[in-house]
Amino acid sequence: MGFDEEWAQLRSEAAQRLDTSMRLNQLPADQGGGGGGGSGKLVSSAAAKTAAANTIQNELMPSTQTAGKHAAESTNGAASEFSGWATGSALKKMQTTWEGQVKTLMGRLGKERDGLRQTNVTLSGVDTDRGGQIRKVPSGLDDIKS
Repeated sequence: MGFDEEWAQLRSEAAQRLDTSMRLNQLPADQGGGGGGGSGKLVSSAAAKTAAANTIQNELMPSTQTAGKHAAESTNGAASEFSGWATGSALKKMQTTWEGQVKTLMGRLGKERDGLRQTNVTLSGVDTDRGGQIRKVPSGLDDIKS
């Protein structure tokens, strides 16, 4: 075998190895592998998003705020009892951290709520816009008289 033939064979083998290494491993379809089997359509429920946003607004946010205040009151009381001790200052520091975490969580809940509501507005607007564009397309049936 000459150099050119050997070189071509080595390149071919290397390409096959590369191709194999780039392949995703998966189970056979009968063992749970394969595609998701979905419809391939975007399905969005405005009612479900509204319900989720309302649950965040009316249940999660108030409960989180209440739990945060309850912990703050208990910790402040304990910190007062231990003032002058290292435990008192540690409890104060912990309380500051806790308040920051509650504030962060409340912010995240608010963003999730707002995101759910905005998604409804956006998708509804896109649907309305697309419908308007489709209705503008002339049909060959428009000129047929009954």
